[in-house]
Amino acid sequence: MKTLIFALFFALGTTSHAQIVDLYKKPTKKTIDQEAVLRHVVLFEFKAETPADTIRKIENAFNGLPEEIPEIQGFEWGINNSPEGADKGFTHCYLLTFSSEEDRATYLPHPKHKAFGTMISPWLEDVLVVDYW
Repeated sequence: MKTLIFALFFALGTTSHAQIVDLYKKPTKKTIDQEAVLRHVVLFEFKAETPADTIRKIENAFNGLPEEIPEIQGFEWGINNSPEGADKGFTHCYLLTFSSEEDRATYLPHPKHKAFGTMISPWLEDVLVVDYW
């Protein structure tokens, strides 16, 4: 089928090979999402002496933020299980999705977010944040 379409366009001389190849490229959902939303990635490294029950309380508190802050459009999280050994001590990853920079600007100083930051700060060894469209 591709050969037939290519031969037809080639014979007509109206379309280049690159344009024909582009006919078969469909945008993926991943590509569309990356252009449409702002991702906010947060990685935590806990202090070695942080009790497991405290970590669970922190997880639950962060997981509750989307219910408290309507600007958070999407929320995912997980605990690192990569076999590569390149985590540099970061164990917890959170991915928040915002529709706009304005929504992120509302989230950052939000009282519920600030309270969460106060709760977690004594237990953190390090935190890494990366945002991207």
